[in-house]
Amino acid sequence: MKKIIVSIGLLSVLASCSNEESKIEENNGEDIQKVVEQYPNLLITAQGLFSVLPKTASNPENESTSEKIALGKKLYFDNRLSKDNTQSCNTCHNLETYGVDNKPFSEGNDGGLGGRNSPTTLNSALHVSQFWDGREPNVEAQAGGPILNPVEMAMHSEKEVMKKLIDLEEYKVLFKSAFPDSKELFTYDNLKNAIGVFERELLTPSKFDDYLAGNLTALTVEEKEGLNTFIGIGCTACHSGALLGGTMYQKFGTFGDYWELTKSKKVDNGIFDLTQKEADKYVFKVPSLRNIEKTYPYFHDGSVSDLGESVKIMAKLQLNKELSDKEITSIVTFLNTLTGELAEELKK
Repeated sequence: MKKIIVSIGLLSVLASCSNEESKIEENNGEDIQKVVEQYPNLLITAQGLFSVLPKTASNPENESTSEKIALGKKLYFDNRLSKDNTQSCNTCHNLETYGVDNKPFSEGNDGGLGGRNSPTTLNSALHVSQFWDGREPNVEAQAGGPILNPVEMAMHSEKEVMKKLIDLEEYKVLFKSAFPDSKELFTYDNLKNAIGVFERELLTPSKFDDYLAGNLTALTVEEKEGLNTFIGIGCTACHSGALLGGTMYQKFGTFGDYWELTKSKKVDNGIFDLTQKEADKYVFKVPSLRNIEKTYPYFHDGSVSDLGESVKIMAKLQLNKELSDKEITSIVTFLNTLTGELAEELKK
C-alpha cells in the first residue's frame, strides 16, 4: 500500500497585517478590529494551512451526469442491496445525520456488528483513500465492499446483487439512462460507478469556507480564537487542507497507547492487519474534521462520544500536550464552524 505520511509545519507569522486591514473596509461586522489587533495574520496563516472546500469532487474515469447521479441516489437508499432487504448504504451512512448512524459500531443484516466505526460519506470522495485502513482508492471501489461484506449487507455475490435489480422496471430505465453506451447495463461496476458519482455530490461547505475566502465576519471572535488555538497547539500537523484531514496516515498513539486513554475494549492493529508490517501497527487514515461536531462517537472504534474529550485525548497521544479546559473549549468552538449543510434534495 502506498503510504502518505505528511507533516505540515506551522507557517511563520507574516510581519505585515495590511491584507487583513484592507478587508475591514469590506466587512463592517462588530469586533473585526479587535480580531485584527489580537490575531493580525490569522486569515493569512489559515489560508496557508487550509483551503476552501472544492465545489466538485469529480473523477475523470467516472463521468458525472444527472442520470448517473439519479441512479446512484436510488441505489444508495435501496434496502434491496442487502440479503434480507433490510439494509441500505444509508442505514449506516445516514444523510439526515451527517453520513453516520452515531453508533460505535453499525449493525449489519444478520445483527452482527462491524469491526470499525462507520465513517461519514460526506466529503469522503475527496479523501486520499477509503476506509480506516485505506484499502480502497476511491468511493467507486468502496461502494461495492459493504454490499458483499458478510457482516454488513451480506449479499453473497455480485451476480446475486444484480439479479435482484435486473427485472425491476424502474432500474431498467435508470440504468439505461445512466449508461446509454454500455453494452451490458446491469453490471456491478456500473452499480459502483453510479453510487460513487452520487457520493461525489455529498459536499458540505461551511462558514469556515466563507472565512477562508476572505469574509472576516464569517466567524465570531470566539471561533477565531479557537482557530488560533487549533493552529498554535499543532493540530494542523495532520489536520490541514480542504478536509482538515483525510490526506495521510498516522499512528494513533505517538506518545502512548491509545487504548489507555480511549478505554477501548479491543486493541485494533490498524493497517498492520493488511500489511503485516510492524511499522504499520496502530496506523490509520487520519479522519477529516469536517462535520466533526455531528459525527460522534469518535475514533476508529467509536470509543469516545464527547468531542472535547476527543480533543484532549488527541493532544496527549499525538502531541504530548496537556490542554487546559479553556483550550479544549476554544478548539471545540472552532471545530463547530466546520459543520456544513448537505443539499436537501440529496438527503432522501
